[in-house]
Amino acid sequence: MTTILIKKKDTAGAPAPGDLTNSAGGTEIAVNTATKRIYTKDSGGNVVELGTNASSSTIDALTVTSSATLSYGTANQIQFLNGSKVLTGSSNLTWNGTTLAVTGSFTATNLSWNQTTLAITGNLTATTDSTFSSTGALTISKGTTAQQPGSPVTGMMRYNSSTNQFEGYSGASPAWKSIGGSALSNDTSTSSNLYPVFAAATTGTAENLYTSNAKYLYKPSTGELQASALVASNGIVVNSQTVSADYTIPSGSNAMSAGPVTVNSGITVTVSSGSVWTVI
Repeated sequence: MTTILIKKKDTAGAPAPGDLTNSAGGTEIAVNTATKRIYTKDSGGNVVELGTNASSSTIDALTVTSSATLSYGTANQIQFLNGSKVLTGSSNLTWNGTTLAVTGSFTATNLSWNQTTLAITGNLTATTDSTFSSTGALTISKGTTAQQPGSPVTGMMRYNSSTNQFEGYSGASPAWKSIGGSALSNDTSTSSNLYPVFAAATTGTAENLYTSNAKYLYKPSTGELQASALVASNGIVVNSQTVSADYTIPSGSNAMSAGPVTVNSGITVTVSSGSVWTVI
C-alpha cells in the first residue's frame, strides 16, 4: 500500500525540493494554501505542480490510488470544507468506521456541519434502538390540532399546542389520544351535568377510562350527584343533622332526611310547589 503524505506551505511559490523528502515520484505532495496549488516530485526528483492546468491556481482533479495521509488533524476526524472552502476537521465530529459521534447540537435542515452542529433536512430514520444520554431534555414535534400529520401512523408522538397536551397516534382503531400534560382544575362553576370518569383498574396505571353517560351525573356548581338508583350496599344512608347551605328542592322531586335536622340561621330550604320534604 502506498501512503501519500500531505504537507502544507502557507507562502506563495513552489516548495523547495527539500520540503518534499521523497527522492522521486509522487508518494508525497505539498499544498500551498495561499495559492491553492498542489506540488509533488516527478521521477527525476524535480518539484512539479499537480493538476490538469499547470498555470491554474486551482486543482481540477487529484486522484489517490491507495491511501492519503494528512499531516494535520487527529484520528477519526471527519474532514470537510469550511466557510473559506479549506479542507479542515473538528474533534466535535468523528467517525471510526462504525460510530458517528457528534459533540454539540443536532438539528434538522439539510445535511451540513459547521464544526458544532450536524444538520439534516428530511426524515431521520433509525433502524435500531436509539439512546439519548444527555441529562437535559428531548424536544419533539409541536403544532396545532390542524397541523397534525395528514397520514398518521401508529407510534407517532407530538405536542399539541391547541390542547396543551402531549398526544400519540395509537389504538386498535388508531386515533390521536392524549398521553400526558393534561391540566387539572377545581371546577365549582359549571352548572350543567358532567359525566364522572372511571378507571378500569384498582391499582397502578389505568389503561382504560370510562364515563358514566347519563346513569351517573355530577353538577360542579352545586355539588349534586344524580343517579338512576341509589343503592347502599351496607344498608345505611347517611345525612348530616345540619342544613348549612341554601337549597331548593326542585319541582317534580321529593326529599327525605333522617332527623332530627337543624337548619342553620340564615339558611333557607325552599320546597317547590308540588314537592315534599320529609324528615323522619
